[in-house]
Amino acid sequence: MTALTLSTAGAATLRADALVVGVAKGPKGPIVAAGAEAVDKAYDGKLAGVLDALGASGAEGEITKLPAPAGLKVPVVLAVGLGSVPEKDESFDEEVLRRAAGAAARALHGNKKAAFALPLEDASAVTAVAEGALLGAYAFTAYQGGENKVRKDAKGAAPKQPLAEVALLGAKPRDKEHKAAVERAAVVAAEVNVARDLVNTPPNDLTPEAFAAVASAAAKENGVKVQVLDEKALIKGGFGGIMGVGKGSENPPRLVKLTYTHPKAEKTLAFVGKGITYDSGGISLKPAGHNETMKCDMAGAAAVFASVVAAAKLGLKVNVTGWLALAENMPSGSATKPGDVLRMYSGKTVEVLNTDAEGRLVLGDALTKASEDNPDAIVDVATLTGAMVLALGDRTFGIMANDDAFRTSIHEIAEEVGESSWPMPLPAELRKTMDSPTADIANMGVRMGGGLVAGLFLQEFVGEGITWAHLDIAGPAFHEGAPHGYTPKGGTGSAVRTLVRLAERTATGDLG
Repeated sequence: MTALTLSTAGAATLRADALVVGVAKGPKGPIVAAGAEAVDKAYDGKLAGVLDALGASGAEGEITKLPAPAGLKVPVVLAVGLGSVPEKDESFDEEVLRRAAGAAARALHGNKKAAFALPLEDASAVTAVAEGALLGAYAFTAYQGGENKVRKDAKGAAPKQPLAEVALLGAKPRDKEHKAAVERAAVVAAEVNVARDLVNTPPNDLTPEAFAAVASAAAKENGVKVQVLDEKALIKGGFGGIMGVGKGSENPPRLVKLTYTHPKAEKTLAFVGKGITYDSGGISLKPAGHNETMKCDMAGAAAVFASVVAAAKLGLKVNVTGWLALAENMPSGSATKPGDVLRMYSGKTVEVLNTDAEGRLVLGDALTKASEDNPDAIVDVATLTGAMVLALGDRTFGIMANDDAFRTSIHEIAEEVGESSWPMPLPAELRKTMDSPTADIANMGVRMGGGLVAGLFLQEFVGEGITWAHLDIAGPAFHEGAPHGYTPKGGTGSAVRTLVRLAERTATGDLG
């Protein structure tokens, strides 16, 4: 991953391939943001005028490159837009800084070192810029080029590698808060990028067994206990939901338990992730055009895995258990059929009306199993329904919960860390639409409000009296459009930052 340092050097003296400054959108044109005073001086105080002449406006994410003057030790100055100038006595929003740093880092792919002279008024701003730079510099290159050769594009050029090093200017390396902010940002960004890597990995390589192996290796490296239930253990244990989804594939399912404990912890959180490593829809096969990105259907499990490891690396004073419900949903002679009835781990029976509503089946088993430990709260994360994408778009995840205060807290936390989310209801009347004449419940209800119906299904498998929330990340988990801010094309690592901050808040007792 891109290296990150706090530098005591001044913007005019540091040697690098590029120097990043912020530019805001003022009423009469671009305004150079705080942190770039020395750079502006090198332009004889005319940097804003030069940017204006080049057509820069200071709009969020706008990138303008210009040659550096003789007074700087860099060949290129990169100005990144921060949007409107804040009101008097206010600072730039952290998410604005995060996105700007990400856009700049992405624009500097192919460079070895860049200095970032963006506004750093406090430790929170340091965290935002550091995270944004590290997340924006991400690139998934594991499958580019063959052995001992470099892939080239149509023009014969090799692809640019991610920015190798970021030096933050204006922070204070000896300040404990600033140092801790950078260290935290490095951990969180690294784990978000791990989740991205997993989501981007082709499904022929990331089978349930392979995912379990990756999780096991990382857990052991970071002092996290791991338990893997294979297909024999799942059958013996009565995990009818997970086995019902996975039995149609030659790659059998797994249920992975990751356990991080702290000797001074007073609270325990359980995170449960949907890990469908490939979703064909099963017998209820997805139509053409809907299969190509279904390697991303394990993004919830990737987020849970990354969050538990991050909690361990940060040494948070909270116990965190992660459950990865891993299966491959394929059609075959042994696959579950519409009309089949599965007996879940909880003992409840489910009539399967649509095999493409499989995520709720593996999560149902995992939620029941997680409830046995009686945690203080359970949060499940899943790319669960297309209905949630229709409701909230492709950048916002929905939050449902059996406790309004907990749902509000998670929403506030998500917004704080820069992950767009929205609280959603669990209307009691929709539960009746899943009534089955054959089983205790069907895995489908009415089409309208389908994302809420899925949440109501999951609620059936949460232990009595346990606070629970469900994050449907179907929209933001996988980005198919052009990169923006610190968001790349492909896997995004959605929900990792929210889960980590939830763990931090729980550890300090500061959870609303």
